[in-house]
Amino acid sequence: MASREAVRRTVQSVRPILSVDREEARKRVLNLYKAWYRQIPYIVMDYDIPKSVEQCREKLREEFLKHKNVNDIRVIDMLVIKGQMELKESVEIWKQKGHIMRYWKESQEPKPTDFLSKFLSGQS
Repeated sequence: MASREAVRRTVQSVRPILSVDREEARKRVLNLYKAWYRQIPYIVMDYDIPKSVEQCREKLREEFLKHKNVNDIRVIDMLVIKGQMELKESVEIWKQKGHIMRYWKESQEPKPTDFLSKFLSGQS
């Protein structure tokens, strides 16, 4: 009984990182999405990547939808902070072209699963 009360007090005393409630976290996510959406044409131009602005915006949407089921406000805040860091690094051209192109690596080139596909691709 005492441990249950201690857990409840600990859960209640956890402080939020940025957002106080879900609505504020939602606003932060939407603002981050809009900031990325506005910067994509400049990122495409600055890094000279072989993708169109529409393809980049589609990838942006895919990356945001990947985390649509996250419910913990602290996790949402951490994802927003990471997204802001990525945006700043991209806008300030602290990244290289390969770092930007890495976003398309996993979704366009799925790893082979059967023996013959692995053999043909040169994997063990």
